[in-house]
Amino acid sequence: MKASYLNRKNTMIKTALTLSLGLLTLAAQAQMSPVGLWRSIDDESKQPKAEIRISQNAAGSLSGVVEKSLLTTPSAETHCSLCTDDRKDKPKIGMEIIRGGQQGDGKMVWEGGKILDPENGKNYSLRLTPIDGGKKLEVRGYIGTPLLGRTQTWIRVQ
Repeated sequence: MKASYLNRKNTMIKTALTLSLGLLTLAAQAQMSPVGLWRSIDDESKQPKAEIRISQNAAGSLSGVVEKSLLTTPSAETHCSLCTDDRKDKPKIGMEIIRGGQQGDGKMVWEGGKILDPENGKNYSLRLTPIDGGKKLEVRGYIGTPLLGRTQTWIRVQ
């Protein structure tokens, strides 16, 4: 009877450890996702520019919305006057700047979407790559091929 009790206890401990490790793995993978709140950095001043929340719908497609401006001096242009699509003349705060994008098969890269630069109204092809354990996000906007574009590094807020 005592041996049976010890076997059950050992099995319960092993199961609990396996579940704990599984949950830790899931948490680590969740951090390696672009989903969350990010702080963009201005290319010229290197200062925080805005906070963008990236979410994922049930189909796995990404959306990124500007939640907050972090500029210390208010921008003269609060609306996207240079946009040419449905975002024309809409406020930059609350604007969806990332549309689409899916995770590549077995990769920690999200591609296939578009990113809008509300400063010039242009849409670019998008590649998102979580780095530094998911604490940072490489955001690459490009035309045609990823070789022709620029990369910003965003910082995870939460």
